[in-house]
Amino acid sequence: MPEADLSLWAAAVAAVLLSGISKGGFGGGLGFVATPLLALAVPPATAAAIMLPILIMIDQVGVATYWRKWSWGAVWPALIAAAFGIGLGVLAFGAVSPNLLRLGLGAIAIIFLVFQLAQKLGWTPEVAGPRGPRATLWGAVAGFTSTISHAGGPPITIYLLAERLEKTAYQASSVLIFWAVNLMKLGPYAALGVLDLSSLSMSLTLAPAAVAGVVLGVWAHKRVPERIYFRGVAVLLGLTGMRLLWDGALGILG
Repeated sequence: MPEADLSLWAAAVAAVLLSGISKGGFGGGLGFVATPLLALAVPPATAAAIMLPILIMIDQVGVATYWRKWSWGAVWPALIAAAFGIGLGVLAFGAVSPNLLRLGLGAIAIIFLVFQLAQKLGWTPEVAGPRGPRATLWGAVAGFTSTISHAGGPPITIYLLAERLEKTAYQASSVLIFWAVNLMKLGPYAALGVLDLSSLSMSLTLAPAAVAGVVLGVWAHKRVPERIYFRGVAVLLGLTGMRLLWDGALGILG
């Protein structure tokens, strides 16, 4: 990982704070902005590696909060498929250049933003049919996008909405899936060489910012209108995604 300078630390602290705020007070929906934002300062693979231990730490709190309130029948088939998607994501990490990863990450950011907008407008697709095929498709997609950029939220949302779970079971199942998926990514990230002592050291240094973000998110949940928060972060995510697309395209063409 390149030597940390002021711009890197500024991006890292902002990314971690936003992730913590999102998960602590607003359901984690736009916490995905953290990885693209950090990728403006470091290679995408390094950004993902720095965020992984932090996300596991935050998700651990969620698992403890919703312990055994999930629907195990909905969770386990998605996790099996996600393991396959993680394998595909690892191959993509090892086979493509950083600039191509920037293009992919920028595209995922824009698609993620469109999905969030559709969800707010009530246009989120609900995929009916047997659980097995749905879990296989959306679990694998979630594993892949989560490995590339910690962006497994949309496919898991589509999958769990079709399960018609009650609110608490839905939230608990989502938390458990992402906690387990992130744990499964530790070994592959280490094998790829992106999760090393340098990235772990930075993750540890940023941990207080993550905790502060969660606390701030809980505080803001009762005081900041959700629409204002989501609009602000959505604008940031859109600008970040377009910048990553631009940088990736310039890197490939130049």
